[in-house]
Amino acid sequence: TQRCPLWEVPGPTPAGPTPPGPTPTDPTMSARVCVGAIAGSYGVRGEVRLKSFTAEPEAVGDYGPVTSEDGAREFTVTLTRPIKNGFAAKLSGVRSKEAADALKGTRLYVDRDALPGLPDDEFYHSDLIGLTALDTGGAPLGQVHAVHNHGASDLLELRAPGASSSTLVPFTREVVPTVDLAAGRVIIDPPEGLFAEAAEGKKAKK
Repeated sequence: TQRCPLWEVPGPTPAGPTPPGPTPTDPTMSARVCVGAIAGSYGVRGEVRLKSFTAEPEAVGDYGPVTSEDGAREFTVTLTRPIKNGFAAKLSGVRSKEAADALKGTRLYVDRDALPGLPDDEFYHSDLIGLTALDTGGAPLGQVHAVHNHGASDLLELRAPGASSSTLVPFTREVVPTVDLAAGRVIIDPPEGLFAEAAEGKKAKK
């Protein structure tokens, strides 16, 4: 069966108690979550092209000020209009096309504790990336490099040292029976042949 949906970043919490979820004090948790990225300038008045990574795209500016990856810059986000692949937006302190262009490629973050908690068996993408993957016998399979969804179900992209390519693993209870965020690992029970290509790649390099 398919696991509960993976979340990039959810929309704002509705009124009422926040459901329990992963705590930002866990050692495996990132203190911040990426909610968007700047794709360049829009127009000549300092607006930017903003890609939203939130589950509700228009919620990208709803969690308070955002910061650059290094934390050196902080912005308040005001969406002005939807555009192809994102939004036109105003960022506080950015008043010219040149300043907006200079921010191209900047990823925008919010503090994790600004986000609502998740019910059991739902996870933020950022929680899973970097986890060590082990098979049911404890043998290492690699690390979770990315999380994808091509419309049917969520997939974990695993990368193993020395492998010629990544392996996409269906994120279902049958294939990934255990997600242990505190221990920083996932347990994978792969279908027969899933890791054959990666294994062949390792042999070819020897």
